[in-house]
Amino acid sequence: MDVELTRTLRDLVRGRSVAALGTLHSGEPFVSMVPYALVGKEHDFLIHVSALAPHTRDMLAHPRVSLLVTAPDGGASGDVPPQALPRASVQGDALQLPPAAADYAAAKAVYLARFAESAQTFELADFSLFIIRALSVRFVAGYGKAFSLSPEAYTQALDSD
Repeated sequence: MDVELTRTLRDLVRGRSVAALGTLHSGEPFVSMVPYALVGKEHDFLIHVSALAPHTRDMLAHPRVSLLVTAPDGGASGDVPPQALPRASVQGDALQLPPAAADYAAAKAVYLARFAESAQTFELADFSLFIIRALSVRFVAGYGKAFSLSPEAYTQALDSD
């Protein structure tokens, strides 16, 4: 990918705050919306979810998930067709981060820095943090601009400035 496409991916993943989360639910695909923050040197996706939500139970039963991050409808100028919107589809593994984990406090701080209004949910016993580490990323920057990225290439793209 060239510098401009790398910037598009970086701005997309860093700039958006929600993703569509795909899980396996009773043997069927299930998609929900989750707010996310990026954490760690691999730019893992960090989500804070309730045990009452089907996607949480799904991740505990089947940790392989998919996330879809898309540019806003219409693009920056408002005239981009939906098929040309930049998007990143991430295949990854979801790992629950228990409060006793060494990096829990740092992850919580990252999440709350992005979603301060979520502070009260950290007081609820049914909410927990999950880290989703990318195993592969399919980045579509627009018509005829599709790339499959390894975890290393994804990390490198997000590290670039």
